[in-house]
Amino acid sequence: MFDDTIAAIATPLGEGGLAVIRISGPAAVEVADRCFVSAGKAAVKLSAAPTHTIHYGWLVRDGETVDEVMAAVMRAPRTLTREDVVEITCHGGLLAAKLALDAVLASGARMAEPGEFTRRAFLNGRIDLAQAEAVADLIHARTELALAAANEQLAGKLSQRINQLRDEMVRTLAHVEAHIDFPDEDIAPNTRQQLIERLERGMAFMDELLRTSREGQILRRGIRVAIVGRPNAGKSSLLNQLLGHDRAIVSEIPGTTRDTIEETANIRGLPVVFVDTAGLRDAGDVLEVEGMRRSREALGRAEVILHVLDASEPLTKGDAAFLEEFAGKTRILVRNKIDLPMRLVLPAKAGVDGGSPPERGFPALPGDASQVRAGQELCASRVIDVSCLTGQGIEVLKDAIKETVWKGEIRAEMLQVMINSRHQEALSRARLATERTVALLKADAMLELAALELRIAVNAVGEIVGKTTTEDLLDAIFSQFCIGK
Repeated sequence: MFDDTIAAIATPLGEGGLAVIRISGPAAVEVADRCFVSAGKAAVKLSAAPTHTIHYGWLVRDGETVDEVMAAVMRAPRTLTREDVVEITCHGGLLAAKLALDAVLASGARMAEPGEFTRRAFLNGRIDLAQAEAVADLIHARTELALAAANEQLAGKLSQRINQLRDEMVRTLAHVEAHIDFPDEDIAPNTRQQLIERLERGMAFMDELLRTSREGQILRRGIRVAIVGRPNAGKSSLLNQLLGHDRAIVSEIPGTTRDTIEETANIRGLPVVFVDTAGLRDAGDVLEVEGMRRSREALGRAEVILHVLDASEPLTKGDAAFLEEFAGKTRILVRNKIDLPMRLVLPAKAGVDGGSPPERGFPALPGDASQVRAGQELCASRVIDVSCLTGQGIEVLKDAIKETVWKGEIRAEMLQVMINSRHQEALSRARLATERTVALLKADAMLELAALELRIAVNAVGEIVGKTTTEDLLDAIFSQFCIGK
């Protein structure tokens, strides 16, 4: 429990119907008493109010009315932080909420730091560290699947499995250390084999969790998809179609998009950050040069490329150069403008969506062998035909984007144990230390060495749920939270 009392606005800043000022700490009710005046026939001081009750009244400061509010009194331990908590609901708006918070701070509370309410919930034992991280995931979730995964983690599904793993490892460690304390009693061969098998089962479980790390990170932060191609291929039109609304300016004038445009969309349950880039060509002015530089930068950070080609025109030298340049990237080739007569003909290939009928050879400009290579490279990538004018093929493209980054179905049980990058790093250390422990036991090495490695593994697993942690680790995690959470 903490000695001081903190307060912050717990709702997003901006105009709105309501805002909530959250107060937590040993003096939360007393602080609220100093600035809240109960009204109505059932008026009562908050310090005399029963727990988990709501009261109508006025928020005051220096005898002046600040706002008409509702105050909810919640006494420890059945609260968010396991401390006394008062939540004051006032009118929304930047000024109204700020004045209400100022009145609370003037009554004896201090301003909360980012994530301090959740940090207190963790330190007071209400939730573990994995559940605390799930609070942030819940707030930042951008799709229903991400929200479901965060709720599963907040409910303790991942923590339960991590604790089971740690308990098994602690029991094994206790067994090894018992034999160290009584050196006259050697570990029987069958007992040593049982310990090895138990640790190997733990390693298999770690492997199972580690395999979820990529999917977990996709749900939490999304994937970056860069839309590239030469000017007027239809990149901005494609972005608008994928988003379902007009976000980028569309014009027949080449080079309309001078800067990168980023927007997040829900694609088959996955958060996808689409980046519309400036058309790739020889830049004509200083602004276009900067646009090209930013496009290249966006390409470097993208996990998937949507390379847009104009189906109404033959392949150009520029197209061929970009096809070769992006050959090493995960990409989908998008033939746009299929509502117009088709002039960009590709050889048919099994498994290619929207492929053209078989043709003899590949159309190339005379004497330009690079276009033939580009044609062969084009056929090696997945091709989707779309019309950004009519919307034809857009749903097929969405399926292709999802299948490119996430193979198979997204099952509900998968959402329960999707680890994040911090969990992945801790589990990787734990697995390596466990592997070394098994090798030492198999080699009949000194038990002290095996115990040392196994203790490293136990501590690494404990970091995930916060059973072994440091102040620096807590600062790194909770500093990412918003103030008021």
